[in-house]
Amino acid sequence: MTWMGDLPATFTTSAARRAGVQFRDLYRARDEAVLVELSRGVFRRADAPAPSYPELLAVAHRSPRAVICLLSAAAVHDLSDELPAAVQIAVPRRTWPPRITYPPVEVFSYDAATFDLGLDYLEAAPGEPVRVYSPARTVVDLMRLRARIGESVAHIALRRFVSSPGHQIGELMSLAAILDVAGPMRSAVDVLTAS
Repeated sequence: MTWMGDLPATFTTSAARRAGVQFRDLYRARDEAVLVELSRGVFRRADAPAPSYPELLAVAHRSPRAVICLLSAAAVHDLSDELPAAVQIAVPRRTWPPRITYPPVEVFSYDAATFDLGLDYLEAAPGEPVRVYSPARTVVDLMRLRARIGESVAHIALRRFVSSPGHQIGELMSLAAILDVAGPMRSAVDVLTAS
């Protein structure tokens, strides 16, 4: 299987086809455990280093424009101990949401004008970054969607953010103002910092 040297550690069926790999060779490599199928059409070489976040890596390859958000982002930033039942991703409003059955995905539509605010990257596998919202943006989004996600989850994430070394209350409040949640965020920050 010399063709695998031409492909990165994680790749899609489309990338393999562009490299000249036939479907039968690709699926034979999967059946022989030379490749691991992370999601439909997303493969990882079995000899590659183990990914830290295989679900996020699979989703990033299936939907490159999406950004890991809310509880999924909170979990990787250690802002919450709660793990969502599905990988939570954001896509710009008025775009087609991805249809991914495995790993399970929950899609949120964010305003296109503010979609890239707080965009960060996380290394899901060695040398393979995925798009994720920053800790500050994650806290603001949790506060913004607290009625849907849970008020306690938003407050726990805020408490962890404020108590973390190097936290940036200014960045948090700036994002809260832009995303129209400055009032509730200011009240919650005042309560946390008063004690």
